[in-house]
Amino acid sequence: MRTATKPRTLTSPPKRSRIGDIRMRAVYRGLAVVAAVAAAAVAVVVVLPSEPDEVVAGPVTAPPAAQPSSGPSAPASASASASASSSVSASVSPSETVTPAAPAAQVTPTPGTSLAPGYTAMEALYADPRVPKLTAKVKRMRLPAPARRVTKDRRSGLAVPKLPKPWKAYGPAPFTTRQVLPRLRGGAVRGMFVTCPLPIMEQKSPRDSALLAARWTLNHHPKGSRITWLASQPVKRGWLLVYRVTYGKRSSRAAVVVVDGGMSKPGLAFVSVPDAQRKQWSDIARVASGVRVLG
Repeated sequence: MRTATKPRTLTSPPKRSRIGDIRMRAVYRGLAVVAAVAAAAVAVVVVLPSEPDEVVAGPVTAPPAAQPSSGPSAPASASASASASSSVSASVSPSETVTPAAPAAQVTPTPGTSLAPGYTAMEALYADPRVPKLTAKVKRMRLPAPARRVTKDRRSGLAVPKLPKPWKAYGPAPFTTRQVLPRLRGGAVRGMFVTCPLPIMEQKSPRDSALLAARWTLNHHPKGSRITWLASQPVKRGWLLVYRVTYGKRSSRAAVVVVDGGMSKPGLAFVSVPDAQRKQWSDIARVASGVRVLG
């Protein structure tokens, strides 16, 4: 017997909902965006420190010169300077100590021909222990009549005595004229009479110029020489100083005469005779009285 079968009705597959696909796609995109943002944030955190104190310490260098600043930028520069100084302090080992620079010593005049900075020629003279102060107690000396025979110094504008024997003319360099006594056996010093333009700075008064000239003559005496004043007095258009120069157990008699000879600088006549040739000490007075203006 055949049974009757019901005819099957074909049904179409269920339709998918596109709303669900749209939602899941949006979710995936959102997750990707969130992941990218998170990765970027991590990179920023790794590259940039969160606080200024977290900067990695580098080699300590000298801070640059401070630039003038105004307004709100001043505190920032101050904090930068503070951090730099703290870094320098940290780099110094505990055993090292910083010693402040010693203050510059004050320069004082010393014996010699050069001047200390800030001092005048007369201040240097007064500070020289080799040259005592010239006081009013130093008296004048009696001068003989001037000599007739003279030696002419045209550079200085002076005429000076031509001394008798045993004096003799000698090579003038580095002076303008020079006369000397014979050299003694075993003696390093001998009598000398020279003229030249004033070798030091001219002062306002002839007396001060003569004082500086007498100090200068110590360069032509043995080392360690010191002056003792014997006479001081004005001469025509100048000044005369007579003095004793002591060096150890020996001494010399000397004189300087500074006279304005009408040239760019005054003229100087300088004579010195050691005690070993004391017989010629009288020639010092002859020199002192015989220096005059050439004319």
